[in-house]
Amino acid sequence: MAESEDKSPKFDRRPWGTFTVLDEAPTYKVKRIEVLPGKRLSYQRHAHRSEHWMAVSGKARVTLDGREILLSEGETVDIPAGVAHRIENVGDLTLVFIEIQRGAYFGEDDIVRLQDDFGR
Repeated sequence: MAESEDKSPKFDRRPWGTFTVLDEAPTYKVKRIEVLPGKRLSYQRHAHRSEHWMAVSGKARVTLDGREILLSEGETVDIPAGVAHRIENVGDLTLVFIEIQRGAYFGEDDIVRLQDDFGR
């Protein structure tokens, strides 16, 4: 059997929880993200990608350019490229959401952190 590219999900642990890359291609990336109770991701923006988030379990507070939105299971939010955003778990259980990134570039160096609880 010929060797093929590893297609297994990519898992990473962060101070706020974990993420798993479920699928990716040149124009999109799909992640399953878990946020621990009381934790939040950095307040950030991206120049080269937009994002679409869907809460699948738990409760979230999403901040978009300073405006707060509460997100419950099954609800979604769109984050255009260039818009400052963050998600926070405001419930007692782990928040799980699916993130669909769309664009032409998904590198970590496209993250501009405006505020971060973990000093990154």
